[in-house]
Amino acid sequence: MKLKKEIKETLKDAGSTTLTLLKILIPVSIIVKILSELGAIEVIGDYLSHAMGVVGLPGEFGLVWATAMLTNIYGAIVVLFSLSIESSYTVAQVTVLATMILFAHALPIEARIAQKAGVKLWFTLFLRIFGAIFFGFVLNFIFSNFNLFQNENSMIWQPDLVDPSIFQWITEQIKYYLIIFLIILGLVALMRILQKTGAIKKLNNYLKPGLEILGMNKNAAPITIIGMTLGLAYGGGLIIRETKSKLLTKKDTFLSLSLMGLSHSLIEDTLLALSMGATIFGILFGRVLFTILIIVILIRIINHLSEKTFEKYFVN
Repeated sequence: MKLKKEIKETLKDAGSTTLTLLKILIPVSIIVKILSELGAIEVIGDYLSHAMGVVGLPGEFGLVWATAMLTNIYGAIVVLFSLSIESSYTVAQVTVLATMILFAHALPIEARIAQKAGVKLWFTLFLRIFGAIFFGFVLNFIFSNFNLFQNENSMIWQPDLVDPSIFQWITEQIKYYLIIFLIILGLVALMRILQKTGAIKKLNNYLKPGLEILGMNKNAAPITIIGMTLGLAYGGGLIIRETKSKLLTKKDTFLSLSLMGLSHSLIEDTLLALSMGATIFGILFGRVLFTILIIVILIRIINHLSEKTFEKYFVN
């Protein structure tokens, strides 16, 4: 009887969390698809082409980044591959681009998830877009001045350049939503098992010193780790669930989502960037170090703000 009750509650929690995400994912995905069909990505890419020079990249990379920001990393890889057929780029250039993509991609969906979880939309967009540009500038400065990774880039994964039909797009979206439910179901079940066995308490205590340095509560540890390793949709989805239970303070939620915004899905996204030909020194080590630095700066800033000011400008 007890096992049956646990399974029922797990399914209920997973279904509720997935439904919350789908309320964000479905309408935003449809809007992005419509904008894409109307040529919005090309327009944004044209504007971004002027900014690419700031980070030492060719103007056509603006289209790649625009595709990533509006859709996802997979779409950006397809565009980069199509460009690579006619032009050659260095590993340094692709690494700078890939790192910027990792910081700022799928923004309509991921920024909305962060907003739903409690962080102001303007801040998420500012943090991820300008964080990407700033780190891209720093990375390009290092690569250029020390003559690093100037050899010609070679993409490991060469995707098909087939433009999917509307029916194929809908089919892929349904598959994606089903996968999200299954992953969240697994994560919720895992969290319940870890709570019942006391493993989460041990994990929290183990990570407590590091989190205290970052100014975060130990209760944010498991979800932050999930977001950093698996992705913002899953970590953000669980945070939305946890904020309802009042286990996380607004400050914890803000710092956790900021951390996840800059460094999430460290497994899948890093592998995708590697498939583009980027070096791991920028897309993983550099990205994580930069994220920690930004979080430390954010902590100093919000610690000097009154609670009223912090809640007015940074959290919902």
